[in-house]
Amino acid sequence: MRNGLSQEAFGRLLDHLDTDRGRAGERYEDLRRMLVSFFEWRGAPFPDEHADEALDRVARKIAEGLEIRNIGSYCYAVARLILLETLKGPDRWRAPMVGTDVVAPADVAGEALDKEARLACLDGCLSGLPEESRSLILGYYRDDTRGRIEGRRALAERLGLRAEALANRAQRLRDKLERCVAACLGDMNTPPRHY
Repeated sequence: MRNGLSQEAFGRLLDHLDTDRGRAGERYEDLRRMLVSFFEWRGAPFPDEHADEALDRVARKIAEGLEIRNIGSYCYAVARLILLETLKGPDRWRAPMVGTDVVAPADVAGEALDKEARLACLDGCLSGLPEESRSLILGYYRDDTRGRIEGRRALAERLGLRAEALANRAQRLRDKLERCVAACLGDMNTPPRHY
């Protein structure tokens, strides 16, 4: 197996994908293609190797006993972290050229990495919420146009809550997510961990 991945860990990943090994293999290949595309679209070098690394990390986590509800989302979050690790480097901190109004590529890359990091952390924090809480927060902030009020009214009715109670729950969940994202970003500023 690749990078010291044990046969047992790989087998557990396949078991997690499907109880039928044939269908599990198909799902594995689908996931791998999705991950390769993810890295290709973002211009990462060696997208095949990064996709394999993401799947290996997920397999190790499953072998360690991590319960993963949505393996596709989890693989995507791991891929985002690998992308950040890949793009992180000495060029990221390069200072802009003196006497020019042109933004240095390192600054643009740094901003993109910061945004990517925030999104990866938010995805991870959202996936850690119970399904009911995740549905509530996503439903509450789904629409930021004129339909928002009507959408929130419908959400409150569906959950059997008053509008104020829905707003309070959404605010508590938002506060929790903000703390989770801040902690995640703090962890990203330490040397990369392998997931």
